[in-house]
Amino acid sequence: MDHARKPRPEPHTAEIVDFDEMLLDAYPAERRADLMAEATMLARVFAPEGGGEALQAMARALSSGAKDREMDRRHARGLAAALRRLSHHRAA
Repeated sequence: MDHARKPRPEPHTAEIVDFDEMLLDAYPAERRADLMAEATMLARVFAPEGGGEALQAMARALSSGAKDREMDRRHARGLAAALRRLSHHRAA
């Protein structure tokens, strides 16, 4: 019986990425600016005190996948990412 230890391969490193940031960065600049403008407008109306938690709640609702007749899924996901980015900037 061979009890010699076999060398273990080096563990792979993993990169942690923020999906929302990557999603927004993947949009063309004009589309990204439109989403950020829409997120800013929503923030002024629904979170005038600058509360990041209110923006996070709106983003969660948009990302939940619930059917909405007024907004298609792709737009809702992009807007949620913009709201999260805005909330992170407000928290900083």
